[in-house]
Amino acid sequence: MILSSYPMWWLALPVLLLPVWWHRKKRQRLKAEPLATARFLPSAPPEQLRVWQWRDKTLLLVRCLLLVALIAWLAATIFPWRGDTVLVDAGADKAWVEEQINAAGFSAATRIDLPRDALSWLRQNERDWRPAARLLIVARADHIAMPARLPQFSHQVELRAATPQPTAAPSAERHVVLVAAEPVLQAWRSLFAAFDIAGNRAYRYVVATEPTAATTLIVWSTPDAAPLANWRAPHWWIAAPVAAAFPELANASRLTVNGVTLKYADSSRGRLWTSDGFPPRDADSAHALFEAWQLLSVATAPAYATPSQNFSSARNALPAISHAKPAVWLGIVLLLLFMLERILTHARRN
Repeated sequence: MILSSYPMWWLALPVLLLPVWWHRKKRQRLKAEPLATARFLPSAPPEQLRVWQWRDKTLLLVRCLLLVALIAWLAATIFPWRGDTVLVDAGADKAWVEEQINAAGFSAATRIDLPRDALSWLRQNERDWRPAARLLIVARADHIAMPARLPQFSHQVELRAATPQPTAAPSAERHVVLVAAEPVLQAWRSLFAAFDIAGNRAYRYVVATEPTAATTLIVWSTPDAAPLANWRAPHWWIAAPVAAAFPELANASRLTVNGVTLKYADSSRGRLWTSDGFPPRDADSAHALFEAWQLLSVATAPAYATPSQNFSSARNALPAISHAKPAVWLGIVLLLLFMLERILTHARRN
């Protein structure tokens, strides 16, 4: 069975129309008979007539098979093309990232964004790197979950994760930043005042206009300005009419909690939330939003993070697709078809 490592090559199958068109198109010279009286007529160059008919069907079949074998060989053959590469976590501190890249000696290496589930992705796509290539992963602390079994790579892979910062005890205050115009601003203030009462004063919501280190939530509900790049918060509530200002929400995931439909996406600013119910329009929708937010606020046990470490290269490690190797038999078939095509072409000319 042929395994297509690069299946996009199969899109080249329409090139089979070229030999078909070429073999249907034939130029036939008009037969000219000499006449005794032709010496009295002006000379004219011989004419050719295009005749649309099948010819050399065996040669046509061989050429079509040759193209199919070439496309199949390209689709099944692996061409490693990547060199030294750094997989960079977009949410990591830029200065720290540059420091780690320079310290590891990867300043001239190619940089790509760190994909989701980085170790598994790298295992599946490792065939794209040349044998002598080195890889560096730079990520935030607790960003890459520890797999049940550490993967083995056929390349030298180094992981540098930021040192986790000690977390402080949870505060009884929830600091919220509201960015909205009147009268929407008053609706949001009334909502968080109701949250204080509904939560039996377990948490006190402190409303501000600019974020601080203690800010846990930013509510953005104005289309008149774009969010500042240095604003950070664990969570953002974004009104649906202004969600276009946050490109991360274009590929947001969707969930429904307590009858409230929410869309969310992670970004370097924090986790972005949006819903058509922001802000609530009545007491029932406000109560449903409060219950949904309480359910989402339940802290789950964090996954064990993968610490900084070096993955030594194991040349005997099987690739993610173990039988995705250059198809030798396809190469032999390709060579035989090419030789046969040359022989038939030469025989036709002679």
